[in-house]
Amino acid sequence: MRFYSEEDVQHFDSVKLLYIKTSFANHIFTITLSRPEKRNAFTPGMAEEIVFALAYAHYHNDVRCLIINAEGSVFCAGADLNAFHNVSADIKNPTLPPISEEAKLGDAFNEICKPIIAQVEGPVLAGGFLIICGCTFVFSVNNAVFSLPEVKRGIWPMQVMASLSQIVPPRKMLEMCITGKSYNADEALELGLVTHIAEAESIVQEVQEMAVQICGNAPYSIHQGMKAFQKLKQMPESEKHSFLKAELDEILASEDAKEGVLAFKEKRSPNWKGK
Repeated sequence: MRFYSEEDVQHFDSVKLLYIKTSFANHIFTITLSRPEKRNAFTPGMAEEIVFALAYAHYHNDVRCLIINAEGSVFCAGADLNAFHNVSADIKNPTLPPISEEAKLGDAFNEICKPIIAQVEGPVLAGGFLIICGCTFVFSVNNAVFSLPEVKRGIWPMQVMASLSQIVPPRKMLEMCITGKSYNADEALELGLVTHIAEAESIVQEVQEMAVQICGNAPYSIHQGMKAFQKLKQMPESEKHSFLKAELDEILASEDAKEGVLAFKEKRSPNWKGK
């Protein structure tokens, strides 16, 4: 990952995070947005913490799935404009290693070739779309709303367009940007912005069940498949099949592929190595 090196995350546990919380168990790494008093609006410092946590998950083979959730009634209200415009309003985390360049959430999520599940239990606004668009799956409660209200403030969701354009049709994206209207969970599901709708009482369980299901499958093949999926976006049509055949050959030669075939023959659960 270009923002933090593998060496940077070696002392992850010694970093005192100010704006997020993390936990790791059973191959599932959870990132919790923890600035509820500001509706989880992210500052540059908070964005660096999110990117640092993503880097940790990126470099550690034991992490097979990520979950991103949030404290409070709002999942994420986007960027804290005051902190972005006023350097003195942004409190940096002195325990974080120096980031190599400005934290860009959209780019950071693109570099994580592991499944990420967003657990949305409140509104997602403005730059909050960078987070959910960067996730593989988005579970939402029925009463969550999704909105890009920037034009109501004289702004435009510039960076969001790069992430959103990979998910919704161009005209719908422009509609969201131009009107600033709110979309309910059903509308977001129809657009592909949300992948699953859950009841408030069951969303935590459903997200955990999805994460466990993911972790039961071959981590190396998932990682390689997601990496290939990202590369396909920039590749000419004439090169795609040859590229994918070479990628498949690499996976077939992996320890996980051999273990998967053997476990199937022996009628047992596979013991994945992630390589």
